Amino acid sequence: MTTERRPPLDAEFQPDLSVDIGPLRLRNPVMTASGTFGYGTEYADLVDFEKLGAIVVKGISLDPWSGNSTPRTVEVASGLINAIGLQNPGVEKFIREHLAQLKRFSTPVIVNIWGRTVEEYAAVARRFDTEEGVAALEINVSCPNIKEGSKLFGTDLTAFRKVVAAVREATRKPMIPKLAPNVSDIGAFARAAEESGADAISLINSVPAMVVDAKTRRPRLANITGGLTGPAIRPIALKLVWEAARATKLPIIGMGGITETEHAAEFMIVGATAVAVGTATFAEPRTAMRIVEGLADYLRRQGMKSVRELIGSLRS
Repeated sequence: MTTERRPPLDAEFQPDLSVDIGPLRLRNPVMTASGTFGYGTEYADLVDFEKLGAIVVKGISLDPWSGNSTPRTVEVASGLINAIGLQNPGVEKFIREHLAQLKRFSTPVIVNIWGRTVEEYAAVARRFDTEEGVAALEINVSCPNIKEGSKLFGTDLTAFRKVVAAVREATRKPMIPKLAPNVSDIGAFARAAEESGADAISLINSVPAMVVDAKTRRPRLANITGGLTGPAIRPIALKLVWEAARATKLPIIGMGGITETEHAAEFMIVGATAVAVGTATFAEPRTAMRIVEGLADYLRRQGMKSVRELIGSLRS
């Protein structure tokens, strides 16, 4: 099947950039990725939050968590490997010190949450359910299930279903499980999220990786292994988003190596409703804003009046 190429729109025409992530309406489809934008407040002097579709903060657990030992990051060709270990101040301190400041912006705040047990996930979700200023919850399922032999919630389909269902029962807020890339069938996890009550899904999380120092014959990370992010994983992420979009009707937030407007467009073409900018923010904090600014021009060149025309428009 081929699609007729449309003539460009007038340079003064402003395409509609708004999208819906379940019940959540965003002014545009570009947001920050969890783990790369801190708690949002750190970037307030560098980024105009009012130009972003949403702010996604780093993972929050029930209690404070110190994370892994250092070194916790190492640069590699076309990417970054990290093993931060989900360091965070815990839900109460986050609400008191960070959420209070984020409430002054109109941009929706999506909080990434995690736990070591199904019960902890539900407890964090329940605590945020009553908090104004939290637009949605993203569920980080790349955590060991300490009650079931340290299996990852995100790679064991039964455990994944349990945690998504428990969070759904604990909150009325929009719920977005973040899918892991290291599974044999991403479509099965996308369908499980939909069946368990999710409003959307996001993918991908970082790709398991490691680096060794050949001189010392030691791992470059204290944790030995970590998660690869950045441009190196974009082709992997695109393929998995395409597969997930074919398996579910849920809105998808695509991410993985986005540094340019065209990269964001690629994810939407294969089926993502929105995108998240992650590792690129470390090098240039305004990357997400730049992509928003470039998206309208891209749509005009494609002859599209709305960004929603771009979603799932892959030609064969």
